[in-house]
Amino acid sequence: MAQARIGVIGLGEFGIQHLRCFRQMGYWGEAQLVAACEINEELLERRMQEFDFTGYTDYEEMLDREDLDGVTVVTPDYLHRMFVVAAAERGIHVLSEKPLDVTMEGCREMIEAAERNNVLLQVDFHKRFDEYHIAMKQKIDAGDLGEIEYGYAHMEDRIEVPRDWWPAAAEKSSPAWFLGIHFYDLARFLMNGARGTRVWATGVKKKLKSLGVDAWDSISAKVEFDNGATVMFDTSWIMPDPFEAIVNQGIRLVGTEGMLECDSQDRGTITCTYEEGMMTHNKSFLRERIDKQGRQIFEGYGMDSIADFARNVNVLIDGGTLEDLGDYASGYDGLEATRIGVGVHKSIETGEVVDLTEL
Repeated sequence: MAQARIGVIGLGEFGIQHLRCFRQMGYWGEAQLVAACEINEELLERRMQEFDFTGYTDYEEMLDREDLDGVTVVTPDYLHRMFVVAAAERGIHVLSEKPLDVTMEGCREMIEAAERNNVLLQVDFHKRFDEYHIAMKQKIDAGDLGEIEYGYAHMEDRIEVPRDWWPAAAEKSSPAWFLGIHFYDLARFLMNGARGTRVWATGVKKKLKSLGVDAWDSISAKVEFDNGATVMFDTSWIMPDPFEAIVNQGIRLVGTEGMLECDSQDRGTITCTYEEGMMTHNKSFLRERIDKQGRQIFEGYGMDSIADFARNVNVLIDGGTLEDLGDYASGYDGLEATRIGVGVHKSIETGEVVDLTEL
């Protein structure tokens, strides 16, 4: 069985999850963490001390010097395009964090580069791997809800994310791009690839602006899909610091024959300490254990979605084709989620309903 040689671009708050995933896949002979690139030299040095890889500050040097089968892109949204295209043009398979891009043109350029070079382009829409969401899809696919008529989704981060993690990048992003994109794709996934047709959205700038961060506090969007369903998406990243989880989230869908709800934040695990206060823990996303060899192992859908990419690359290395991979979040799925995101921001700017089919 092949062992994909993997590189990672971007080693920040989520990049470390990619490093963890590929390191432990190396334990089991499924993949090799070969190299990683990060422009912050201090951060790169810290990651190199914890993980065994060759470090680079120049992504092109890494792509040219290392014999990589796949690379994952874990950078701010607006930077994905140049990394994805550079890898694809070198015949390297790519996993991009979401959104694939914040423009339709960028998504299309990436898809064209991947198709021209016959490489896999996959998007890390990890909510597709959540066991609770999979159970929802199974019910919907079985026809238990009948025809979906309407729904509601919300995703809200604590204010530390835009205020403390990366305020400069937050001004080039939004809660719709950083958070909403997850649920734009999840709604499509649950409704068997339904495409957005129209959107009307509003946004508010108050709290972050008062803190010197020129970014949207919250964005609300009503999206109509080509299956006749409408879904309301509320996103924000100004939840108070004392809120019990870094993210609050959930989704609800109602059909002609029934309804489903999933509280994706409170999975029932709660702690309260003098130091941290009340906290809930989403162990479905990420949980840590120590294996029999004393090694740190991470499990959950946050790992599964990344590992899926390496396993797909292994299929291709062993002579398989893209058609052999079955269902995965493709560049076209990334394009459709971005279509909704672009429409959301256009609607905020114009105050009008946006026809997504014209984008």
